[in-house]
Amino acid sequence: MPERAAGEVRIARVPITHPDAVVLVEQVQEEYVARYGGRDETPIEPTMFEAPRGAFFVLYVGEVPLATGAWRLRGDVEAFGTTATAEVKRMYVAPGGRGRGLARRMLAHLEETAHRAGAEVAILETGTAQPEAIALYTSAGYQPVPGFGYYRDSPLSRCFAIRLPVTR
Repeated sequence: MPERAAGEVRIARVPITHPDAVVLVEQVQEEYVARYGGRDETPIEPTMFEAPRGAFFVLYVGEVPLATGAWRLRGDVEAFGTTATAEVKRMYVAPGGRGRGLARRMLAHLEETAHRAGAEVAILETGTAQPEAIALYTSAGYQPVPGFGYYRDSPLSRCFAIRLPVTR
């Protein structure tokens, strides 16, 4: 993969089993191993990211897949007084795409599409070994919320939420 891909940026909705998605998800898992000492063990089923309850996206620059992002509707997590929440998952930008605003672009796309699917709040979980992610989310207006999800009791887990639609 070229270090700095050039070309038009587009975000495509694909199944999590799409070859480009599989490669990027494996890269993020390798990053978790490097940062946390193990893979993300959150139970994930491909059907969680199928319409109408979820979506998975790959961001391309030209023909090069450089980022992923997904959401799944949740009815079991409350934030800001509603359970109409969409959990952001698998946000990742490959090293060759970093520092170019691709994560922010993907995040905005996830928020917009989740809101169109009925979500009133976007929620997410990240960890203390990902300061870049925490900085992105807080700079985008996300606020800390009580822990939820597979790692809710981990001292390394941090959870955030934002009301949708987001106006920046």
